[in-house]
Amino acid sequence: MNNRTLLVALGGNAILQPKQEATFENQLANVTASCRILAKLIRMGYRLIITHGNGPQVGNILRQNEEARQVVPQMPLDVCSAESQGLIGYMIQQAMRNELELLGIDKSVVSIVTRVEVSSDDEAFRNPTKPIGAFYSEEEAQAFMQEKGWIMKEDANRGWRRVVPSPLPLHIIEADVIAKLLNEDQIVIACGGGGIPVVRKPDGTYRGIEAVIDKDHSACKLAQEIGADVLLILTDVDNVYIHYGRPGQRALTRVTPPELERFRREGHFSEGSMQPKIDAASRFADSGGTSIICSLHEADLALEGERGTLIMKAADHA
Repeated sequence: MNNRTLLVALGGNAILQPKQEATFENQLANVTASCRILAKLIRMGYRLIITHGNGPQVGNILRQNEEARQVVPQMPLDVCSAESQGLIGYMIQQAMRNELELLGIDKSVVSIVTRVEVSSDDEAFRNPTKPIGAFYSEEEAQAFMQEKGWIMKEDANRGWRRVVPSPLPLHIIEADVIAKLLNEDQIVIACGGGGIPVVRKPDGTYRGIEAVIDKDHSACKLAQEIGADVLLILTDVDNVYIHYGRPGQRALTRVTPPELERFRREGHFSEGSMQPKIDAASRFADSGGTSIICSLHEADLALEGERGTLIMKAADHA
């Protein structure tokens, strides 16, 4: 038993595969397969916290809100994010408990609806860029901008979509509760979809805000606040690459944050997919932890140093 604390950030493919119909049955099957892999990490002795993306799910919840807006009052974005946390948390909680039962491991699994504090002064609120929800015609988009005050932008000639801010996380509000559950040997699912964005008011209370927080940034912040040993970012590629898909493609196996920053400046990482993972992994490594980016299906091998990309400070590599 190693008793090290591992924060696992599940990519969207762990819940819904590309071009796959978003039925509950399909998503539960994917989650079950993912939990079968994560259960191996419990058997290896790790204490586990699981976070996850929610892009397709919260997008579908928004679509349901929009389609039914004539008969059912629409919910704000922070509430839709909370709904997606419950939906995905339930699937992971049930699938993980079933897999542990099959392995003869007696551990409880609990989901925490998690709020994440952001700053209302974050630059993201002055320049919303994160597209969410359905596509609309220009006429529909103009109507939404007029009626609801939404910011709508054309998205790659496919139609108009709502765009919202994507601020950086400042603090995981339920971090102390998550840490207590972890210390009681619970497996915790938290910060789903990046967490529910809230801002602190002058009187010390919180209110939800219309925004979406990047899942990998929140995973890093949570890992720091609960003192995790390893941040394991699971995705659909086996390594971080430079010159990806081009001549000279090379997998990175061991790398430091300054090296990743140099590769970032050279333009090796896609802003919409790999870059947030790189940023989060580098930040956690800079704070003294170990970060790994790897394929979901090679998670156990990556923790043993046989697969994936390991990110640590230079001194820790020595």
